Amino acid sequence: MSLIPWLESDEFPPIETALDEPNGLLAAGGDLSAERLLNAYRQGIFPWFDDDQPILWWSPDPRAVLFTGDIHISRSLKKRFRRGEFQFSFDRCFSQVIDACGAPRSYTEDTWITDDMKNAYGELHQQGFAHSLEVWQDESLVGGLYGVSIGKLFFGESMFSSTTDASKAAFVVLAKQCEAWNFGLIDCQISNPHLSSMGASEISRQQFKSKLNEFINIPHLVAPWTLSIDTGAIV
Repeated sequence: MSLIPWLESDEFPPIETALDEPNGLLAAGGDLSAERLLNAYRQGIFPWFDDDQPILWWSPDPRAVLFTGDIHISRSLKKRFRRGEFQFSFDRCFSQVIDACGAPRSYTEDTWITDDMKNAYGELHQQGFAHSLEVWQDESLVGGLYGVSIGKLFFGESMFSSTTDASKAAFVVLAKQCEAWNFGLIDCQISNPHLSSMGASEISRQQFKSKLNEFINIPHLVAPWTLSIDTGAIV
């Protein structure tokens, strides 16, 4: 059985040393301080662990990403946009979004969005690095997502939906807004059929590292974010 390093300092091992199985497991331990989290994202590393595990750090190969111009919008979702069924906002209720993302799903009671994770990303939100996108219907929060933005990259973490297509609509609006802001890509971490159906693709870890080097040090967008695109024009 392969072993991974236990973090004794703020330094992560090179991402190229991550395990092949489980794919991308790089290190364990450390903490969820804002400094360590930002250091991790800048290197293409993210935390993902269950409540009964130590903190686990990952950098999978391949990496699921969305190049914003590749977003695929289904015909039915386009109709929802044209009819104005949803309204959208950024950073209006970050805590509610992350709570909803961490709530039990119909298929499992487990969640990796622990209280410690909520507190850690709440701190990143206060510092202007973590953002939420909210989806509203009749003044009720029905969907959304959150993630971390550094430079011109958005690192997606989780999304939720309490009504049909709300999380898909959130992902589309995020992609369109990031495209308008000339972001390099949206990091989706690990591929799944839902993301693939919306245009996400896989690139190698080395390609992802190259994109990090290209876009991570571009001046950071001032927080809180404000939606600037016309969502009614998304067709």
